[in-house]
Amino acid sequence: MLTRDFNAFLDFARHCAPDFGPSTANAAFLVAPDGFGRAIESASDNHYMADAAAFDAVRASTQHRELQRALSDVLPTICFSGDPAMPDAVFPNNVFGTAAGRLVVGRMRHAVRQREAGRSDIRQFFGDTLGYAEVDLSHQEHPCELTGALVIDRARGLGFCGLSERCDETGAALMHEAFGLRATLMFDLAPSEYHTNVVLAILAGRAALICPDGFADPAAVDAIAACYAPHAIRLTAAERAAYAGNAIALSSESVWMSATAAAGLSDASRAALADAGFAIRSVELDAIEAAGGSLRCCVGEIY
Repeated sequence: MLTRDFNAFLDFARHCAPDFGPSTANAAFLVAPDGFGRAIESASDNHYMADAAAFDAVRASTQHRELQRALSDVLPTICFSGDPAMPDAVFPNNVFGTAAGRLVVGRMRHAVRQREAGRSDIRQFFGDTLGYAEVDLSHQEHPCELTGALVIDRARGLGFCGLSERCDETGAALMHEAFGLRATLMFDLAPSEYHTNVVLAILAGRAALICPDGFADPAAVDAIAACYAPHAIRLTAAERAAYAGNAIALSSESVWMSATAAAGLSDASRAALADAGFAIRSVELDAIEAAGGSLRCCVGEIY
């Protein structure tokens, strides 16, 4: 099922058992912020991105290394080198995604990021080392920025795809098929938003962090919240701006977000996460966040 019909999706999703696959990744991969800087093209539709003067490449590299070290306590986490010609390639989950035995390569909207899809080392790692089949969407014309645009409930095989300049309906359909999902709900993001994963996180298939002001239609928020009640946590605009919606569960016991995001959480949101069985783990990433993304954006999941 691929639909914009909130009620039809909800009726279907309620009957999906958590037997589609593991709810969290088996391993993770990062791309180092080598040559880290402000990409003018990316900034054109990413209002979270800071001015060039706010970029600190040395601090970004140090924080990114600490992120790898912290994640490695939970699951195997590898890091590919960066490339100075790709200044915001630190967010690989937009370009490379995985499903069981498959590598999906997305098509980025901006040329500065389309270069990332051509990286032979990442493709060879998944193809030659892990033996994954490749689904290459990078050469077709429809933008589909993978798990930036498409937030996936891996336990139930459900997708939540926010449409913007970074992903159109055809791109959503291509990703739905590439990841082999049971059902995907399409909805419009608010005009100011570029990626779904800044305003929505599905945590280990049993809870959701939702930023209502990031959605064009409140009915989409209600439908998603109904899927994850009683653990649908609605975040405030201030929490969204601190990147609290850009979180990820890498185990069934904890949710990861940046230190900025964790500090921005309200007491109510903290209590709701605890009630859902999640401890909060955080890493300083303010230097990385200058590029308009946060912790979840940095993490490529390996299933």
